[in-house]
Amino acid sequence: MEKFGKSQPVKRTEDQRFLTGQGHYMDDVLPHGALHAVFVRSQVAHGVIGALDLDDARAAEGVRLIMTLDDLKAAGIDTCMNAAILNNRDGSKAAAPDRHMLAADRIRFVGEPVAVVIADTALQARDAAELIWVETSDLPAKLDVCVGGETLHAETPDNRAFDWALGDEAATIAAFQQAAHTVALNVDDNRVIITSIEPRGCQAHWVDGRLHFSYGGQGVWAMRGQLAQKLKLNPEDIRVTTPDVGGGFGMKVMPYPEYFCVAVAAMKLGQPVHWMSDRSEAMLSDHHGRDLSSLAELAFDSDHRITAYRVHSKVNLGAYNSHYGQAIQTNLFSKVLMGAYDVQTTYLRVEGFFTNTTQVDAYRGAGRPEAIYVLERAIDRAARELGVDPWELRRKNFIRPEAFPYKTATGETYDVGDFDMVLSQSQRQSSGFAARKIADAEHGLFRGQGICYYIESILGDPSENAKIEFVEDGTLKLFVGTQSNGQGHETVYAQFLSDQTGVPLDCITVVQGDSDQLPNGGGTGGSRSVTVQSTATLATIDVMVAAFTPYLADKMGVEESDVRFDFETFRAPGSNLTPTLTEAADMARADGRVDLLQHQASISLDDRSYPNGAHVVEIVIDPCTGETWVDRYTVVDDFGNLINPMLAEGQVHGGVAQGIGQALSEHVVHDAQGQLLTASLMDYALPRAAEIPMIKFTSAPVPSTSNPLGMKGCGEAGTVGALAAVANAVQDALWDHGVRQADMPFTPHKVWELLNDATVAAE
Repeated sequence: MEKFGKSQPVKRTEDQRFLTGQGHYMDDVLPHGALHAVFVRSQVAHGVIGALDLDDARAAEGVRLIMTLDDLKAAGIDTCMNAAILNNRDGSKAAAPDRHMLAADRIRFVGEPVAVVIADTALQARDAAELIWVETSDLPAKLDVCVGGETLHAETPDNRAFDWALGDEAATIAAFQQAAHTVALNVDDNRVIITSIEPRGCQAHWVDGRLHFSYGGQGVWAMRGQLAQKLKLNPEDIRVTTPDVGGGFGMKVMPYPEYFCVAVAAMKLGQPVHWMSDRSEAMLSDHHGRDLSSLAELAFDSDHRITAYRVHSKVNLGAYNSHYGQAIQTNLFSKVLMGAYDVQTTYLRVEGFFTNTTQVDAYRGAGRPEAIYVLERAIDRAARELGVDPWELRRKNFIRPEAFPYKTATGETYDVGDFDMVLSQSQRQSSGFAARKIADAEHGLFRGQGICYYIESILGDPSENAKIEFVEDGTLKLFVGTQSNGQGHETVYAQFLSDQTGVPLDCITVVQGDSDQLPNGGGTGGSRSVTVQSTATLATIDVMVAAFTPYLADKMGVEESDVRFDFETFRAPGSNLTPTLTEAADMARADGRVDLLQHQASISLDDRSYPNGAHVVEIVIDPCTGETWVDRYTVVDDFGNLINPMLAEGQVHGGVAQGIGQALSEHVVHDAQGQLLTASLMDYALPRAAEIPMIKFTSAPVPSTSNPLGMKGCGEAGTVGALAAVANAVQDALWDHGVRQADMPFTPHKVWELLNDATVAAE
C-alpha cells in the first residue's frame, strides 16, 4: 500500500492566529501573582570578584529575593552546567572547567550572570539590580584564537580546550605526497549572533510539590531531564511546557543558567517567577555561532580527481565548554566533511580555544554550514588555480548514483543521491551569466557567479513518539514530541495525518510542548522534525488501524483478515458498512470502548538521511563604493519526498536569507577589552528585505531509503548552501581584478579595500 501523503502546498494554518495577534509567546501571558527576575551581569570581560554588595538592593522596594552562587549552593542544587567533553588526539580528555549558573570567584565574559533579583515588578527588579555593587580586579582579556595569553581556567593554562582529530593522517599525508596537484586555502568563518525574533525567556511555579517550568525552547523533555538532575527532583515531579516560540535556530536547544535560577527562585518563594531577556541582554548572553578559521587542502591526481582532503580548524569556544559547543564543531562537522565528493582519504583536525567572549554553540545548523563552507571554498579555489570549469570539477568528483549506498572516508554511509542530476538542473536554470556579466561591465559593475553543492546529515535523536486522541466533538488531537519554532509544524503534521487517514485537516489539532502529554520526545534540531515525527505518526496510525480492525470486523460481520483501511474508510467484501476513522471512534465511544479512543507509538530510525542540493548565486559589485548585492539566486534541492512543498520552499528561503546575512553584513565585534561592540540592532547588521533577492527553488527528489517516507529534511539546508555560494560569487567577481583572498562578511568597506589594495599591489 502507498504510504506517502499527497504532497500538496497547503497554506499554514497557524498563520491566522499569528497574523491577528493571537499567538501565545513567553511574554504574552504571565501567571497570576508572578514575580519578575532580572539578572545582574558582568560589565567586564575578565576579572576576579573582590566584593559583592547586596544590602541596598535587598532593602529596595518590592524586592523578594536576591540570589548569588552561594545561595544556589545553599539550596542544595548542582550548580555546574553540563558540557560536552571530547577526547584529544593523544587520547587524553579535553579540558572540562566548571561553569556555574552564577559566576563564582571569577568573571570570564561581558554579560556573565553574577546575581539574580526577584521583585514584584520588572521595573523594581531592574532598579534593585542597579544598586548591586560588583567589585572586580580586572584581568587582561584573551581574545585571539591561539595557544597562550592570559589564562582563563587553571585546568587549561595554554587556553586550548581540545585538540581533536578524525581520519587517517598517514594515508592523507601519503596521498598529498603523491598528488599531481595540491591546492590550499585559508578560510575565515565570521562569528554571528542568533537574533531570534523572540529573545529567551522562562517562567517557573512550584505548586503542590510539583515544578511547572515553561520556556521558549526547542523541546521539553531534555529540559525536564536537566531540571531534574540539577534541582535533584524526580522527573515525574516536573512539568515542562513551551508556548509559541519566535525562532530557535539551534540556540534555544540547550539549557541556560537563567532557567535554573528562575526555577530555584520559584521553589524558594512559592510564587510564579517570570524572566524575559531584552535584546542587548540576549546578544550578550545567548550562545553565538561560527567563529573559526580553517586551512583547507585538496590533493588531485593528473585527471583532476580529488584523492585526499584535509582541514585544520581553529575554533573560538568562548569562555566555557558549552553543552554542545565542542560536539557541533567536531562530530557534526565530520559527518558532512566530504560533501558530495568521492574522496578516499581525509584528515580533520579541530582545535578549540577559550576566549573572554560569549560561548559558541548550535546556530542555524552549526557544524554543517562550516564544513560545507570550507570544502566548497576550497573546491572553488582549486578550479581557479587548476584552470578548470568549476561545474565540471564538481561533476567529475561526484559520488556516482550507482555507488550508493556509499561509505565516506569519515565513516558516514550516504543512502542515495544523484548529484549530477541536481547540479545539471541548477546549471540550466542559471544560464545566461556571461551575457549579464558583459552588460554589467558596460556600466562599470563587476558580476560574479558562485556555486555550492552541499550535503548535510540529519537525524539528531533518532527516536520519537506520537499519540492520537479522538475528541468527543469529532476532532482529533495529534500529540508530538518535537517543537515548532516557526517552521509550520502544526500545518505539516496535521496535513500528513489527514493525508494518511482522510480526516479533514481542519478537524486535527496538533499538541506540542508539554512533557505531561507524552513519555518522551526528541525536540527540534538538526533538520530532524518532520522526518522523525511523521514516521512516528505513521507508526501510530498503523497501531490505530490495527486496534480498530477486530472491533469493526465484528460490526461488519466479516473476518478480521477481510477488513482493509484505504486511507479514508474501512471496507470489507460482503459488508456495506464503510466507516471513517472518526465514525469508527464514535461507534467505539457509544459502545464504551474507551481503549479505542487513544493510540500511541514510538519509533527509532536506524540510519540518517542526507539532504543535498546546488546553490547558484550571482552577485554584483560597484567598485567605486564596494557595495555588493545578490542579484540572482537559484536553488535545486533533493529533500526526498515532501509533505508540503510550499513550506519546504519557505524553509529554504529563510535559510538562504540567513546565509546572505552572514556573508554580506553580519559580524560580531569585540574591542580589545572584550566589550561587545555589536550588542544592539543599531550595531549588528541583520539583512533587510531589500537585500534579499527573489529565490528560485526547485525540488528534485531522490527518495531516501533510510525511513519509510523517503524524506530527507530541509530546515537547515538554505544556510548550509548559501554561505559558500555567496562567498564564491564574490571571489569570482574579484578574481579578475587581482583579489586572491576574500572572506566574509563582504561589507562595502571591506570589498572596497580589497579592490583598492589589489590595485595598489599591481602598480
